[in-house]
Amino acid sequence: MLIHCMLEEEILSNERLNKILKSFGGLRNASRASVICYSALLLILVIAFTVRLLPIRWEIPSGTMRLNEFDPYYQFSLTNQMVENGLLSPYYPEPGWRNEQLWYPDGLDMSRSLPSLPMTAAVLYGVVSFFGANIDLMAFCALLPAVLGTFACLIIYFIGKDIGGKTIGLFSALFLALSPSFLQRSSLGFFDSELPGMIGLLLFIFMFLRSIDSKRTLFSSILYSLAAAGSIAYFILGWGAAYFLVNLTVLFVFILLLLKRYSQRLLISYSITFGLALFIATKWPYVSLDYMISSAILPVAALFVLLCLAELLRYNINQKTKIYLTIAAVSITVGAIIIMWQLGYMEGIAGKFLTVLDPRIRSDSPLIESVAEHRISSWGFIYYELGLGVMFFLTGIYFTLRNPTNRNVFLLIFGATSLYFASSMVRLLVIFAPAFALLAAKGIIGLLKPFFALLKESSLTTGKSKRRLRRVGKEYGGGAIALIFMLLVLNLSFTPQNGGIPRAITQAYSPITISSGSLPIAPNEPVNEWLDMLNYTNSNLQSTDVVCAWWDYGYWLGIPGNVTSLADNATVNTTKIENIGFIFMAPEDQSIPILAQYDAKYILVFHTVFIGVSQDQANYIASPGIWGDEGKWSWMASISGANRDRFIQNGWIDESIMWTDENDFGSVDTNTGTWIWNTAGRDSTIYKLMSWARQLYTESDAAQEVGVLPDEIIIEPTYFKPAFISGVNISPFEYGGVIPLVALYEIDYESYYNATST
Repeated sequence: MLIHCMLEEEILSNERLNKILKSFGGLRNASRASVICYSALLLILVIAFTVRLLPIRWEIPSGTMRLNEFDPYYQFSLTNQMVENGLLSPYYPEPGWRNEQLWYPDGLDMSRSLPSLPMTAAVLYGVVSFFGANIDLMAFCALLPAVLGTFACLIIYFIGKDIGGKTIGLFSALFLALSPSFLQRSSLGFFDSELPGMIGLLLFIFMFLRSIDSKRTLFSSILYSLAAAGSIAYFILGWGAAYFLVNLTVLFVFILLLLKRYSQRLLISYSITFGLALFIATKWPYVSLDYMISSAILPVAALFVLLCLAELLRYNINQKTKIYLTIAAVSITVGAIIIMWQLGYMEGIAGKFLTVLDPRIRSDSPLIESVAEHRISSWGFIYYELGLGVMFFLTGIYFTLRNPTNRNVFLLIFGATSLYFASSMVRLLVIFAPAFALLAAKGIIGLLKPFFALLKESSLTTGKSKRRLRRVGKEYGGGAIALIFMLLVLNLSFTPQNGGIPRAITQAYSPITISSGSLPIAPNEPVNEWLDMLNYTNSNLQSTDVVCAWWDYGYWLGIPGNVTSLADNATVNTTKIENIGFIFMAPEDQSIPILAQYDAKYILVFHTVFIGVSQDQANYIASPGIWGDEGKWSWMASISGANRDRFIQNGWIDESIMWTDENDFGSVDTNTGTWIWNTAGRDSTIYKLMSWARQLYTESDAAQEVGVLPDEIIIEPTYFKPAFISGVNISPFEYGGVIPLVALYEIDYESYYNATST
């Protein structure tokens, strides 16, 4: 359908050059082409929406829909607050809403959150409720990413259409619809900040490039500039990655200056767009005027000075005056930036942006490196993301370079910078997705155009011989088109590097994290262990009961679990996370006093167990897995060990037993590749909590029925008593030999104080 659409578009473009719809036949052709193209667009949007709903297959058995990963629950809590108490209720009256169930005892200041996503959801939820739709708010928030992801595919169609016609728009929409990284961030339940970020990014590109188009009227340009300002303000108030788009635009406009493509339209559009956008964004309390003097935003002002200088230089001024004006403008701009830098006005707020520019900054912080999506992207991972489409991406760069219009210059800069950002941080592959979609679409069309021309001609002269002209037949054009079609099929529908399963299906057709028990598997039915634990805490614990767990699970415990947690993914207090790491890695005698300081009543660990066969084939053996805290404890050790001096100076632990990293707790067996705990490791709190949960599982009826034994001698914790072990009664083979155990222990302070009082 896309190829047919391109043929029709090519025919129509030639006809318009010769005769602008002279006959009714021309009108009929135009109508047919439009029907085909918009039918293709509708089909792409249906595919985009449908594939994003695939995880619903695991939500249907429970009769409800939940959110994916962890951060979406934070966004949901904001949305719920807005729905119940008004859109501005998390922020006004000052000091705003503080969620006391998160980051105990200080609570989490929710007024320091970005409003775009929760406000969008709250407004849309109000609209559907007004029209009589009776839908649970969490289910609505779970469905919204699929809707907004599909809307992003529609926007990129119009961007592609402006760049090179309807066919490029259609291919761009198709590539974005099936992009693995964008699919992951816009599928069912992924209610997070990337959604307003992508919508704002694409709307801004569409509006801003139209605003600087000299073929449009000044009034139209101003309207598009206002829309671009609203789009980038929405991005700034939705996702911290807005620094990328701001600086991308600054770089683009600066390169236009270097290419001597300055125009008054450029100055007007740039001034309106950034003036209004920053005015709107800085009115928000969390962003504030400090945003204007951050190192990532000051280039906006510097470029505005250069644009004003370029406008002055357009007039009839002598050469000497031009030189003086240029020197003065550059000197003032550079001097102001240096002074502000030295006075400390340009620090802090753009810190994350700088860590993307220089990934080495992140490597010094084990807390940042412990998050998988903050890692540097490997080339293998990028190839998995692009697949065979990398060939079309490269050819797209070539064809774009051959025709350096303003839009194409922007596209080249967008592609190069977003690829660098995606290489620097895995999470930012989602920003590269639209750039890849547009450039790959240009590459395909650039490759196909000569073959379309060949199909329309009876023959094509390729060279001369002495007696006759040698000609290329239509079959060669058809063969080339068929080859490109097959490459597209391999890339989108049958990917060799993924065992033949489409990458989009692999990425989307998996349960949300909480419904998979936080395991990387796609079971036939939901994995209920985490759901059972959260139902238990909701039903049996008080909302004021403090539960200590590794920060990954803070949102689950504090929001659907309805208890009070010490830390979560907001990472607003790195010292607290270091302390939690210390609690888990220290011996019980040292961890209990810290838990007492935080009024913790319970401590929770997530432990996965592998069920294997013993060497003599006589029994099944339960050994540690890799997907729970047994795979995260090394980060607990590194994060807390990086600040060992503080713990020693505070008198929390003796220097002789304080650690630096995971190597102080054991080593890897070179023969088997398994981790061998030493004495310090086996004495740690995390080891005892995980191994005792494993021991309790082997004592269960389900494990005893088939003869499951622990892999080692296990020591029972002294001061932690099991309150509820979710998963302890499941069959050893229910999830293919993987047992997820969510273990909640009550802290026995009385026994500790009785033992230490003497």
